[in-house]
Amino acid sequence: MIPSSSNLTQRATSAPHSTPSGSATEATADPTPRPSLLCYLELTKPRLSLLVLATTLIGFDLASRRPVDVPLLLSTLLGTALAAGGASALNQVLERDVDAKMHRTASRPLPAGRLRPDQALAFGVALSVTGILFLTLAVNLLTGFLAAITLAIYLFLYTPLKQKTSLCTPVGAIAGAIPPLIGWAARRGELTFEAWGLFWIVFLWQLPHFLALAWMYREDYARAGFPMLPVVDPDGRSTSRQILLYSLALVPVSLLPTRVGLTGSIYFWGALILSVGFLAMGLYTVLGVAGVRHPYPLGFQLLRRPATVYAKRLFLASVVYLPGLLALMALNKL
Repeated sequence: MIPSSSNLTQRATSAPHSTPSGSATEATADPTPRPSLLCYLELTKPRLSLLVLATTLIGFDLASRRPVDVPLLLSTLLGTALAAGGASALNQVLERDVDAKMHRTASRPLPAGRLRPDQALAFGVALSVTGILFLTLAVNLLTGFLAAITLAIYLFLYTPLKQKTSLCTPVGAIAGAIPPLIGWAARRGELTFEAWGLFWIVFLWQLPHFLALAWMYREDYARAGFPMLPVVDPDGRSTSRQILLYSLALVPVSLLPTRVGLTGSIYFWGALILSVGFLAMGLYTVLGVAGVRHPYPLGFQLLRRPATVYAKRLFLASVVYLPGLLALMALNKL
């Protein structure tokens, strides 16, 4: 998500007080309040971490033959949670200056001055190193390697690319699609074709999900200098094409778990309904952004709703889609 490395401005406050001899001196106080546990929790981006854990869990579950190895599962989730939380904290250290320019991120602990950069850095490094080492030692070498690769892509590719090119989105989606591989590798000790099917489902889902989010906050991203696709594509044509392309590709890819023998027919038909519905919402969004009510010749009527209304609906649909798909996988696992 290369961010500025400038330090937070710190102000010193002073007040005269009397010494035993009656002379006045000045005492300098640290303007940053003592950080609370909540500040550190916010650094881990809990909602994002929950998504990471959910996809890791489904990878582990689909790779397992019943009964599930509960101690191994808990170790996998703990290590993944630590690594994911550490990556999120380090990302916020790198982006603290640009976060201060965006309304949706200005209240985060670092730009709001509730934490110092050195505190967040130490916390992020500690979580990341602990998570990767724990996965390596308590689970297996492959899971630790995958966690390290995820961290490297997120911090050293995605984070700096965010300020340079809209291609940062697919790069970030690679990092976001690795957790189900971690879950699979934890149980099987290898990555098979079935595992890569889960990777592509999560990868493709992230793209329309994030493009919708970037459209909703395009002014914020522009203010921070992030050249996200909706920012550099003011008429929305390229953004619309990509939303449709990725949503369309998601339809056949979402059916792979059944085709490779991981899930049954209930998942197959449920995934087909969800994916076609998500594609329809993508098409609706594209038409809305274009200012057209529906594609029929007699219905070319301009809408007065802002494009962000349609982007928000697509975003909400994406939030429903992936948990629904994961739930179907878990319920209809073979």
